[in-house]
Amino acid sequence: MSAHCRLTGAKPGFGHQISHSHRRTARRFDPNIQRKRYWLPSEGRHVRLTLSAKAIKTIDSIGIEAAVARIRARGVNV
Repeated sequence: MSAHCRLTGAKPGFGHQISHSHRRTARRFDPNIQRKRYWLPSEGRHVRLTLSAKAIKTIDSIGIEAAVARIRARGVNV
């Protein structure tokens, strides 16, 4: 599964793992991505979205219809 949020656009960040001896190795900071299914009343169907935990909380506050409008405004298919 891709580590990209469809609503917020969150994606992995990159940096270094620093050991006790201060040696640096590359690492990835992945966002907390979940797959969640929502009922979309305007279209009479379910949609399965790949979302970050923050985006799930955003949908809880603004509603799925507004969230899908934002996702489509970003140019992502739903």
